Amino acid sequence: MSIYSYTLAPEDAPPLGLIVLQTDETIERDMRRLLGDAPLYVTRVPSAPEVTSETLQQMANEISGAAALLPQAAKFSAIGYGCTSGTAQIGPDQIDALVKAGAPTAAVTEPVSALIVACKHLGIKRLAFLSPYIAEVSGRLREVLDGEGVATPVFGSFSEGIEEKVVRIDGPSIINAALDLCKDVDVDGLFLSCTNLRTLDVIAPLEAALNIPVLSSNLVLGWHLCQRGNVPFNGLGKLG
Repeated sequence: MSIYSYTLAPEDAPPLGLIVLQTDETIERDMRRLLGDAPLYVTRVPSAPEVTSETLQQMANEISGAAALLPQAAKFSAIGYGCTSGTAQIGPDQIDALVKAGAPTAAVTEPVSALIVACKHLGIKRLAFLSPYIAEVSGRLREVLDGEGVATPVFGSFSEGIEEKVVRIDGPSIINAALDLCKDVDVDGLFLSCTNLRTLDVIAPLEAALNIPVLSSNLVLGWHLCQRGNVPFNGLGKLG
């Protein structure tokens, strides 16, 4: 056997990290699109196939372990937790602590904090809210938004709790529901909730039709993750 010496390449810039639900089939593809060439490492957290308040809360027991599966030597600039309703149920501060308990990172974000920051950035105070889930699941998030000065005077839902169906709700269905939800109401933004919902391709046509900012879970999470990690963001619409 021959033994060879080697030299070490310079360290790369600190990467971004992402914790994805086991059932999510959308967010990784969206993040690759929004983050461009930014280095991104992904891990998955166990999640139930049906979304309820109870199953969302159960993920709190798994988040640190999922974060610990990210490369421990990577020195992440920021890590995102990819669940909107789960964050509202568990709480952003608890998500922050759970992620940092599992992985070394300077910053943590999730769709709830990202949405609040995006609303403040765009001056949105009245938000139309479209979700795939039943009102019980989305109710906690609406309470959190209201506490941060963002009202959700109209709420619409596809009333679907099975994730494998949520991911296949098509673009025309989302557009038709959003247009109807925003008809004859006084709002200055629209939010399409859920990281598993395929939303990126409907943002531009909806903004053109409604003439208001249209935000989605993955759009705001990608935007805030890039802000916290100090990397370029390939934005869409008003959040471009």
